[in-house]
Amino acid sequence: MRFGILGAVQVWDDQGTPVSVGGPRVRALLALLLLNAGRVVPSESLIDGLYGDEPPAGAGNALQSQVSRLRRALKGIAEVESSAAGYRLAADPQDVDAHRFQRLADEASGRGAAERAALLDEALGLWRGPALADVPEARGQAVRFEEARVTALEDRAAARLELGGHRELVAPLRELAEAHPLRERPRALLMRALYGSGRQGEALELYERTRRILADELGADPSTELSDVHLAILRGEPEPAAGPEPGPEPVRSRVPAQFTSFVGRDDDLARVGSLLRDARLVTLTGPGGAGKTRLAIEAGARAGGTFVDFAAVSSGEGQTALARTVMGALGLREAGVLPSGERLGPVERLETALGDRPALLILDNCEHVIGSAAPLARRLLAACPGLRVLATSREALGITGEALWPVRQLAVPDARATLTEAAAAPAVRLFADRASAASPGFRLTAADLEDVIGICEALDGQPLAIELAAARLRALTVKEVADRLGDRFRLLSRGDRTQSPRHRTLRAVVEWSWDLLGPEEQRLARRLSVFTGGFTARAAREVCGGDEDLLLDLADRSLVQRTPSGRYRMLQTIYAYCAEQLEEAGEERELRRAHAEYFLTFAREADPHLRSAEQVAWLERLDADQENLHAALRWALDADTALALRLVGVLASYWWLRGIRSEGSEAGLRLLRTFGDAPPPEFDEEYVVSVALVSLGNQEVPELPSLVARGEDLLNRIDRPLRQPYLLAMWALAAGPPKDSDDVDRILSERDPQFTGHPWNQALVEMGAGYLYLFRGRPDLTEPYLDRALAGFRAVGERWGMTQTLDALSTTAEQAGDAPRALALLDEALVLVHELGSLADTADILQRRGDVLTTLGRLDEARASHLSARDLARRVGAQNTLVAVHCGLGDLSRLEDDLDTATALYERALAECPPRWYASEIRARGLLGLAHVALARNDRPTARTHAARAAEAVRDHPLGRLLSQEAETLLTTLTDPV
Repeated sequence: MRFGILGAVQVWDDQGTPVSVGGPRVRALLALLLLNAGRVVPSESLIDGLYGDEPPAGAGNALQSQVSRLRRALKGIAEVESSAAGYRLAADPQDVDAHRFQRLADEASGRGAAERAALLDEALGLWRGPALADVPEARGQAVRFEEARVTALEDRAAARLELGGHRELVAPLRELAEAHPLRERPRALLMRALYGSGRQGEALELYERTRRILADELGADPSTELSDVHLAILRGEPEPAAGPEPGPEPVRSRVPAQFTSFVGRDDDLARVGSLLRDARLVTLTGPGGAGKTRLAIEAGARAGGTFVDFAAVSSGEGQTALARTVMGALGLREAGVLPSGERLGPVERLETALGDRPALLILDNCEHVIGSAAPLARRLLAACPGLRVLATSREALGITGEALWPVRQLAVPDARATLTEAAAAPAVRLFADRASAASPGFRLTAADLEDVIGICEALDGQPLAIELAAARLRALTVKEVADRLGDRFRLLSRGDRTQSPRHRTLRAVVEWSWDLLGPEEQRLARRLSVFTGGFTARAAREVCGGDEDLLLDLADRSLVQRTPSGRYRMLQTIYAYCAEQLEEAGEERELRRAHAEYFLTFAREADPHLRSAEQVAWLERLDADQENLHAALRWALDADTALALRLVGVLASYWWLRGIRSEGSEAGLRLLRTFGDAPPPEFDEEYVVSVALVSLGNQEVPELPSLVARGEDLLNRIDRPLRQPYLLAMWALAAGPPKDSDDVDRILSERDPQFTGHPWNQALVEMGAGYLYLFRGRPDLTEPYLDRALAGFRAVGERWGMTQTLDALSTTAEQAGDAPRALALLDEALVLVHELGSLADTADILQRRGDVLTTLGRLDEARASHLSARDLARRVGAQNTLVAVHCGLGDLSRLEDDLDTATALYERALAECPPRWYASEIRARGLLGLAHVALARNDRPTARTHAARAAEAVRDHPLGRLLSQEAETLLTTLTDPV
């Protein structure tokens, strides 16, 4: 043996001579390494073990200093190895008395009585005194070893009883029983030793004394083992052969019965059960109303736990008050003394009562007494090896070895979910279950589904809030509940009268958490309500003035949630409460402005990256803050129109690339009407951007022609590089091609001052020239420009430019009659547009692809492509694409001789066609389709009318040449004699 901790810490050299190790810290460090001999011990664990809750400044350096001293002391005996993870004592665990003791004790199990006794003699002979006697920092481990030593003494006594050694065991067993007065197994063994020695009366008297001690101290009856020995003695049965004795009986389970079904937490329940098997302390964290208590009760009931509610304990109380609450839950009496006459306090009483007995304590509502609950849990876990703790709190207890399980909101289904899918979602299941209890006639139907999903989503899937909302169905309809959630604190103000006050209403739940915050935390929390849809630590610092440590404190206390991406979010109910506090503090206007200006700066930072290979990454960053960007714009529209105009100008490229133009269109129209015909000179470009957005939107705008004319005039006067280079692409679609588009060189020269230097700008110029030549019907000149544009966009890695150029090249191929090449180019564009994530552009490419597949006669594939385009176009409100899909599907129906369906689709296209110049081609397609249907029905006058209208509609469209030729050919056919 070279190392000893079963007594004072000791080291021996090869000759068995004790070696001096050093002072208390070095011995404590050695003990911690010996407990894990041969394994790496993390530096954090060593610091925690050496210094406890108050490590010195520079604890890492202090640890290294102690390691250096230990290495000098162990030179030539064992190495202390270091690694990035921590430190390791390079020693065989069997060279440590504690590990050898445990191995011998384990080997004894299951052996015959004689061999068992011999092995346990050897194991117990390793003890030199109390384990870790000179290392107070390892008290918890010392208690564990002491428990193992007493168990070994009991096992050895049981083996010797089996061998007939009753008389010689009476004295040591009496000593053991007196040393552990509440431990029942030594007393059962002593009763058997007395009985086997012919001292039946003493054995029965010992039982009575034991029964009284257990009743006085624990309020408990003797264990089955003790009672069985007592009964056997009374019956005069032979002293039974002693095999391996059972361990101590577990503490009786006491968990309150529940009145409602447990819904939606099956996965959580399984995971918490798994954690309880692997860890001695498990803490369920989460905001108020998340369902922590119910989950703890369900998990604790399965594991045989005892429920302890700290809700009624005042926040200023210490460990003594909490210990009394635990004693009450366990059914322990307040008074009582040990046979020695020593009176125990509540904490010591718990340590004595629990001892080594298997037990699970469910400590509920720890957050307001966490300063006392954490030390109490730590002390009990250290002193009671068989104890496990399941705690609930809005923040972690912060104890080494604590396993955390954040209790998240119940899953809410997507708004597009079917009735069957939604009914299976946990949040909806809970609402339906509680609603049927409140209103027995309630059944989830398709008519209520949208409102039910909306309620669950607005309440963040929080169980308590959902239950409160469902309870309102006693007096309100589902729709009325959904409509009144804007004032959720008034609506959800009636709960279970038997619950604690802080769980009766939604406001009380949030106020409980709010009141636990300090002034600095409250200030930051209320200011964070200015954000919508989440925020970064940087945004919180810049807008609200809170450092990240304070933000992390709020996350630890479940006031905000940290997402896997590193962003933060606030539940809507907490957001609503904090927003009230912000308004009451008189800070709202100041914070709203700071919020809007921060996101203007952020959008400006992002904009140049949208024309680079980093395009997708920055689009995702803008997506993450889309709600903040739009909230900033909405506030600025009411409070600062100049700021709003700046936001519209810089956000236009983001909206353009993502295909979410309705937000910009509505904001742009409002600003145009605010500024009238005379925008401030410094906002000329932003004014033109607003006109473009309005033109690309779907709303009816009577003054649009005059707005476009004003925008064209302003754009032509700009003789500097554009702040928003995407503007020219947007303007080309908004205003249409120049009236004199034949003079390509002049048009390009006029635009040249607006572009300088950047390769993306040059690629856009090349693409614009390609489109102008495409409008002129000159494929020989179109393709070289488009090829150079494609190469330029590829060089900078910009996907939108590549997609648009490929689309133009496919149109060129289609006009040349090369449909296979057109399809290949569109397929390449489709891959890029998927990477870009623009649903509007994806829908457009899919629609174009459907038309080409129709030309190739691949009708089933064409229909699938059109239907996919239709679904996407509906999702994003891409009206022009949707109308084109109607025409494409109409063509397919006509080719399959389903003339009625074709007619309906063409007429729908004409009815929904937006009044914009770029829609005239689609209008012509619908009219030509109706002409072909009329001709198939031999209605030549109607066919001629539709064909003439189609020719007129497409006359001025730059890409309408093929449709124009088709219409003229059809008219010629219809005017020829039959």
